[in-house]
Amino acid sequence: MRLLQDDAPTGPDRRAALARLTDDWLTALLAGAASASGVHGAALVAVGGYGRGELSPRSDLDLLLLHDGRADPGAVAALADRLWYPVWDLGLDLDHSVRTPAEARTAAREDLKVQLGLLDARHLAGDPELTAALRTAAYADWRESAPKRLPELHEMCQERAERQGELQYLLEPDLKESRGGLRDATALRAVAASWLADAPRGGLEAARTRLLDTRDALHLVTGRATDRLSLQEQPQVADALGLLDADTLLRQTYESARTISYAADVTWREVGRVLRARSVKPMLRGLLPGRGAAKGERSPLAEGVVELDGEAVLARTARPERDPVLVLRAAAAAAQAGLPLAVHAIRRCARAAADLPVPWPAEAREQLITLLGAGAHTVPVWESLEAEGVITQLLPDWERVRCRPQRNPVHTWTVDRHLVETAVRASALTRRVHRPDLLLIAALLHDIGKGWPGDHSVAGETIARDMATRLGFDARDVAVIATLVRHHLLLIETATRRDLDDPETVGAVADAVGSAGTLELLHALTEADALATGPAAWSAWRGGLVADLVKRVGAQLAGEAVPEGRPTDEPTAEQERLAIEAARTGGPVLALRTRDEAPVGEHATESGDGPEPVGVELLIAVPDQPGVLAAAAGVLALHRLTVRAADLGTVDPIGEGPVLLLSWRVAAEYGSLPQAVRLRADLVRALDGSLDIPARLAERERAYARRSRAVLAPPPRVTVAPGTSRTATVIEVRAQDAHGLLHRIGRALEEAGVSVRSAHISTLGSNAVDAFYVTDTKGAPLPADQSAALVRGVQSALE
Repeated sequence: MRLLQDDAPTGPDRRAALARLTDDWLTALLAGAASASGVHGAALVAVGGYGRGELSPRSDLDLLLLHDGRADPGAVAALADRLWYPVWDLGLDLDHSVRTPAEARTAAREDLKVQLGLLDARHLAGDPELTAALRTAAYADWRESAPKRLPELHEMCQERAERQGELQYLLEPDLKESRGGLRDATALRAVAASWLADAPRGGLEAARTRLLDTRDALHLVTGRATDRLSLQEQPQVADALGLLDADTLLRQTYESARTISYAADVTWREVGRVLRARSVKPMLRGLLPGRGAAKGERSPLAEGVVELDGEAVLARTARPERDPVLVLRAAAAAAQAGLPLAVHAIRRCARAAADLPVPWPAEAREQLITLLGAGAHTVPVWESLEAEGVITQLLPDWERVRCRPQRNPVHTWTVDRHLVETAVRASALTRRVHRPDLLLIAALLHDIGKGWPGDHSVAGETIARDMATRLGFDARDVAVIATLVRHHLLLIETATRRDLDDPETVGAVADAVGSAGTLELLHALTEADALATGPAAWSAWRGGLVADLVKRVGAQLAGEAVPEGRPTDEPTAEQERLAIEAARTGGPVLALRTRDEAPVGEHATESGDGPEPVGVELLIAVPDQPGVLAAAAGVLALHRLTVRAADLGTVDPIGEGPVLLLSWRVAAEYGSLPQAVRLRADLVRALDGSLDIPARLAERERAYARRSRAVLAPPPRVTVAPGTSRTATVIEVRAQDAHGLLHRIGRALEEAGVSVRSAHISTLGSNAVDAFYVTDTKGAPLPADQSAALVRGVQSALE
């Protein structure tokens, strides 16, 4: 009992002392029992947790009485009774068995739990050679059978996780059985013993020790052998561990569980890779269909990132020390491809990420947005980055919300996971908003104020403003993000708690929101936040109330004076020079050049503002003719150029007919940029019909489909933007960015027989947000029926 007093040793020292004390007692019991029963050739063996020398104050005892089989069965039974009854008389829980070495091995072959227990077998008393021989045989059997038993062990872990949930998110977790608990830590030891794979060592033993310490305190507080950390016991357990409060206890517990869960994910992935490699003969492996069929084959995913054996890894030529954006590019590519991001890739990039300049360059911001927009695939990649410390390195304010519990029972997740889940939900709503990039960032930051004193929305507004500035957004975008974070609860609280027929209610919301664009974003954020909170936070009824409020507020905002979109910019001197040359030669003229990033606030549509795009500038001037947009976009796609932004306009430089000016911001998908002369040659062929772009793109898409898993993205959305322009019909297209997307849109517009007066292309992360100002052949806006037919045609082309 002295070991359980306040001044006694704690943690591993106490568990080891309890085990030694129990060892001495059982050794004396066996000596007396063996003498009384006349049985020789027996050994008492501790297995399981007791075998590891880890006894919590109320742990049960896992014991195996091992005998050589030569003694009379009745004498062996009497020996066992003399051992077990004193244990029961003390009120201790006992898991016991009596077997010969051969029987123990047979039982292990039939029952995986028995086999796992034998891996921790430890000699207590009796014949040590019996125990040593059994341990040697048990390890040999395990290594021989591991290729068959490890999948069974993995299935057991998965089934237990489904029953018990994830320890790192539960308000009342089971420290042993939940995913990321002590059972999983024991399973990782078994995997290591198989010699097939090993878990990442960083922090794993410390995490396991913290869970054991918490269970010790729980046993002492409750006086029971329980593993369930219930709400009413958490303050006492925290006090017993010398922690500040119950929240600190939960956060520490969640951090430990997260470390174990991450180690388990990495380890089981490695086990699967090893077993797949062993299960197929080398000559046949290359003949198997599907991605990564040939072991060692590398498929490009992004600049410096390839797929190898089912993981996103760094290319051989990647130089993280010279490329601080690489970690974000690799993470975005992995999430977009639905692949895990290799641990060694993260660790190689982590040190270089510290050199990312503040504010972030545009590419870094775009890659973060792409990562957040990948849907459910974002979560495992984000968790890998967080486990390796990259997230808090890139976003220091994240530390406050990391593993922070939420005691509101409506919430399913911790604060940090809820933020990521909200971004996942928001990625499915990006077609509803004009600025999906702002929606995704606001989703990630909307609860960032939790963990600070006072109203988390008020605190979050200040933090979000700083973080958005750090990410490199311009002042106007920073203001929108800050407004979304400050008022992310405004719509749901007003819709469910206020009288919507009261003009003051609608007026107050309109004043807080300020613009129709922000209202659109706030509506989507409200839904994403509620869906990510839990099943009780959103319903058709709540959604209807919010939609009604948004409709009323939108009407009030629309009643205000709405300025016309800003006039098209005059052509630059270089654009005018190219236009004159194109008019004189009658053919396309190109200029491809690198320049500093475009000024902040470069427009994405005729009546809106967007962030500066990424890439280099490509200027094309060509005499006006049908199909120019589709042909130019197709040529860029064939040359693996990603269109980040584009504008299309018309000038008449020498009075002999209009010339189309296309100003593109492009980036090479892989490698270096093509030469302008090659682009021009292909554009000439595309315009005269000798280059079959649709066939070439279809061939490219089939090649990509064979080696990549498409991200489950929301369907494209094509709409007419009402009230945007008095002189043209504005067609808005919001879709997943993909090879040849702009080419397909251009062909659909060409086939509809409309004139494209101007086009404004913007790629925000993985989302394309495009606006096309179209007229009929007489230069007038389209009638309603023709607009509807055009929308259907473009939608069909994209689907």
